[in-house]
Amino acid sequence: MPGTKRTCQIIKVRPEQLEEYKEIHANAWPGVLEALRKAHIEDYSIHYDPRHQVLIATMKYTGTDYEGDMKRVAEDEETRRWWALTDGMQESLVPGAKGSGRDTPWWLDLEEVFRFEG
Repeated sequence: MPGTKRTCQIIKVRPEQLEEYKEIHANAWPGVLEALRKAHIEDYSIHYDPRHQVLIATMKYTGTDYEGDMKRVAEDEETRRWWALTDGMQESLVPGAKGSGRDTPWWLDLEEVFRFEG
């Protein structure tokens, strides 16, 4: 799809919080999911690497104003409450990061080096 932006991000998860993290994501809040939908986020998944205790998130953005849409997600009250809960379960790999929705990203963006859409 022309204009599609794919993103892959990582963050450390606190081992003692992993099961709770999985549990709340198994029952993600409808308002948070709706904010993502409105922001043109599709095909969003989070994976866990137990060897390195990191979460790996991938998503596809299909809108036309990525920065504006991400700003609107960050301004959504239910999403902010969700982040207040989940940020405490994580350790950012981004120097100076203080939490989700701030100027310094909380999750570390990874560079795409290959894609096959055959």
